[in-house]
Amino acid sequence: MKLTKQSIGKSSAWIKRNVRPLEAARWRYLFEDEPRHDVLHYLSAFQNEDGGFGHGIEPDFWTPDSSPMATWAAGKILMEIGARSDEAIVQSMLAYLSKTCNESTGIWSSVLPENNQHPHAPWWHWKEGVQDNWMFNPSAELAGFFIHWSPDNSETAQLGWKLIDKAMDHLMSSDQMDSHEINNYQQLLKIIAMYNDDHLLRDASDKINTLIEKCVDRDVSAWSTGYKPLPLDFIDSPEHPLYEDMSDLVEQNLNFYIEQLSEEGTWDIPWQWGSYPEEFAVARRNWKGIMLIDRYKIFKSFGLLDDIENL
Repeated sequence: MKLTKQSIGKSSAWIKRNVRPLEAARWRYLFEDEPRHDVLHYLSAFQNEDGGFGHGIEPDFWTPDSSPMATWAAGKILMEIGARSDEAIVQSMLAYLSKTCNESTGIWSSVLPENNQHPHAPWWHWKEGVQDNWMFNPSAELAGFFIHWSPDNSETAQLGWKLIDKAMDHLMSSDQMDSHEINNYQQLLKIIAMYNDDHLLRDASDKINTLIEKCVDRDVSAWSTGYKPLPLDFIDSPEHPLYEDMSDLVEQNLNFYIEQLSEEGTWDIPWQWGSYPEEFAVARRNWKGIMLIDRYKIFKSFGLLDDIENL
């Protein structure tokens, strides 16, 4: 099954009419060969003076205050557009992360008390001990940012490797893991593979693949019944080491996404807040834009957009 040009046109039109300027700029950059300037421009609006990000960049919590989780969301976009280490937005982000990490545990706080003062989904509510639910999500990937954007042997790079050692200890001792944390580790390995290809990296990759095989939902009939860890949440291209073994499931997942595409060219999110109904309606629309971009990136990596020009 392939996407039709008509479906792609509907998605493109919807995103230009309905999403935040940030997602509209990302769409133009990723699929219309526009320069990244607009992405940086609109992303900077979510950055605070301390270098961290907030202001609901992650649509499920709206605190304007800087948080490691919101900063992670911004960092992923900076990775996506190939931001340089010498750019001010990157340097100030690293400064914020350097000041907020816990070197003894290797973990940044995933949920902050400030979340409770603003509209948010229930899983972003702060309470004592909440970090146990998150562990190295997003800390594993944040540590990778230090390596990616810091000069070799710099103080920031050395801190990054120190934090990565702690993240790897947690990974190798884990028998199961939440899908989001697994993805943080996958992204971390993509970064450190550029700098380090020793046996530890190979062992970590094998461990992550084992955790994915335990986590992924193989019951295709249940995929539409809620928030599930699907094959394409992990296997984002044919080059993924698990693609060959899971190719049938991946193909079914691609078809599932195409079948679920609405008449307006979007997908709805499979979760609810259960509170703040007016704010949730806004978050839902913002998430639809983010999800549309993420899934079209997957379609592109699997060659489903190859025959379509000028989205």
